[in-house]
Amino acid sequence: MRFHMPVKLYFGPGEIQNLTRILSHELKVKNPIIVTDKGIAASGLLGTVTRMLPGIRVFDAIEANPKSDTVNAIAQELRQIKPDLIIGLGGGSPLDAGKALALLATNAGKIEDYEGREKYINDPLPFLAIPTTCGTGSEVTWVSVITDVTRKFKMSIKGPKLYPAVSIVDPDLLKTLPKAMIAATGLDALTHAVEAYLSKPATPITDTNALAAVQLILGAVEGAFTDIENNHCDRENLMYGSTIAGFAFGNSDVTAVHCISESIGALYDVPHGVANSIFLPHVLAYNLVACMEKMADLARKSGFSAVDDRVAAQLFITHITQLSKRLGIPSFKDLNIARNQFETIADMSFCNNSNSSNPRPLEQTDYLKILESAFVNNKECCGGV
Repeated sequence: MRFHMPVKLYFGPGEIQNLTRILSHELKVKNPIIVTDKGIAASGLLGTVTRMLPGIRVFDAIEANPKSDTVNAIAQELRQIKPDLIIGLGGGSPLDAGKALALLATNAGKIEDYEGREKYINDPLPFLAIPTTCGTGSEVTWVSVITDVTRKFKMSIKGPKLYPAVSIVDPDLLKTLPKAMIAATGLDALTHAVEAYLSKPATPITDTNALAAVQLILGAVEGAFTDIENNHCDRENLMYGSTIAGFAFGNSDVTAVHCISESIGALYDVPHGVANSIFLPHVLAYNLVACMEKMADLARKSGFSAVDDRVAAQLFITHITQLSKRLGIPSFKDLNIARNQFETIADMSFCNNSNSSNPRPLEQTDYLKILESAFVNNKECCGGV
């Protein structure tokens, strides 16, 4: 049993104030750059950071589901200015893009050349992660997910040198997060935790972190959604749950929810958290027959008691379905994806690297059944057939 977590983590309200000390005294860097997106710049969070680092170069072109051509273009500039640290500021997209740029800053070629595990020759630059949403987990994982625009496919670039050197996880950075983002990223974090618990590579260590994350997120997400600025305990618990969910899935894996959401994100640019939130209850229901005992155990430890395993598990799935409705998560049908595209989505989902980690073996036909049921049943989940 193996568990690897080399990230130096600063967690808590106000930890962002340690940024300059960390850069100068711990990392001892002189030429850092920031990778972020336009939304972070508009929100004022970028200004909070740049005021601490006058004159720092900012690259704010990262889009949702970061694109290979965007990453490759920025990498060309980085090779000229030669930074000694990449700071990723934002949700999962800027953090994943930051890891990819840390790799490309020290290695030739395009990011497409590094799909897979440890394809880099030279060590990437050190990376510092500052998450501003409650769902990414990328601040404590070794994976960067980038959309190959030519193939319309989400690539996983992996390697132990891609772990952040330092992550500053400050729940106060969530204070201005819009409700729709709280819902999507909060349920994204829940998906990470639940999938880590049920995935085939799960271990007792990852289970412990996954279970704690599920309990924290389920207990906090609605309070944070209602008033994230003033419900500080919910805000902190949601952020903490998201981070330890990253501990869990980063050392086990995700399952079919991510296989589908990454396919839809690559093809239709659907935000990752939204796609995960939509398909979590549907995949859980389809997987039920293969992991009923463990799903029931997760349900009971999360407060959903029933003597019968199937009943306990179904109570858990029903709660997630109803929670998604209360948080305003759209249905699959709301995405306006034509049914004649389901076969393509199913094929891509089957080819995802995490398909083999799903507790129930899934072929393309199984993914088609999940997609059809999610589409026909709208926000009700399919049966565990």
